[in-house]
Amino acid sequence: MGQRLTQIATRTGDDGTTGLGDNTRVPKHHLRVQSMGDVDELNSQIGVLLCEDLPPAVRALLVEIQHQLFNLGGELSIPGFELLKPEAVLHLDQALADHNAALPRLQEFILPAGSRPAALAHVCRTVARRAERSVVALQQQETLNDTPRQYLNRLSDLMFVLARVLNRLNGGDDVYWKSERLAAAQTPPPG
Repeated sequence: MGQRLTQIATRTGDDGTTGLGDNTRVPKHHLRVQSMGDVDELNSQIGVLLCEDLPPAVRALLVEIQHQLFNLGGELSIPGFELLKPEAVLHLDQALADHNAALPRLQEFILPAGSRPAALAHVCRTVARRAERSVVALQQQETLNDTPRQYLNRLSDLMFVLARVLNRLNGGDDVYWKSERLAAAQTPPPG
């Protein structure tokens, strides 16, 4: 196992750089650091969601996702290294299929709202999309494995589905968008 942190405040970043897992230093605005930060924020947001009262299966899934996001962050911190395995994407695919099968088909757009756990899942979804964009931008400049990008893409989809699942706890439902333009287009003209 790699070296563990023994000191948190090292002051080595005071010059505007940060160390990667391979001991190279890059500016703190580097796309790799941005990607790592977005993945860390996503993991933290899932931690907030885990503070809610959740069904045991959803809780177990989210805890596993947190571990995989830590692997993803580790992979991003060490150029050329692989920690996040393709099987992690398959696990998300299966979770997506399982949870989506129990939901009614979407007829309209939904708002990122509803119950507190569902709203938090939507926040996780949007942070996952941002993390995905950061990884895609980094992949335009450096060689990365495909799995991190695929994992974040699938995870954002899963968080959308989990928000719908969580809105249905205790008899709730999605919050549907009421588009005035759509309503006007569907209303027959007078006369």
